[in-house]
Amino acid sequence: MSTWDAADLTAIDSDGELEVAAHRPDGTLRTPRTVWHVVVDDRLYVRSVRGQDGAWYRGVQRTGTGAIDAGGVHAEVTFTPDDSRDDAVDAAYRAKYGTGSAVQSITSPVARATTLRVDPR
Repeated sequence: MSTWDAADLTAIDSDGELEVAAHRPDGTLRTPRTVWHVVVDDRLYVRSVRGQDGAWYRGVQRTGTGAIDAGGVHAEVTFTPDDSRDDAVDAAYRAKYGTGSAVQSITSPVARATTLRVDPR
């Protein structure tokens, strides 16, 4: 597993939204989707607010790879299911985005079940 360059991770984290695109089996990228993201313990995490029904989430589940854009950083990445820090990820979403209904959705059990760690390739 690769780790993020500290400057890149800071730039990504400072952006409120992240564009995520999954690789298709032929290696081309799907249409990017905008998602919220957080950093916990120097690791980048994303979730699907629609749970496992989210189109972008289904796409990354197929290949486990894709690309992200945020904070001026474009990176080829891997997506790995990781529920080991779910409570900290919830807290990070609340700290970054507040406590409104959208945050309640991204920290719901349905969304928590889709927590993915995003690592550079």
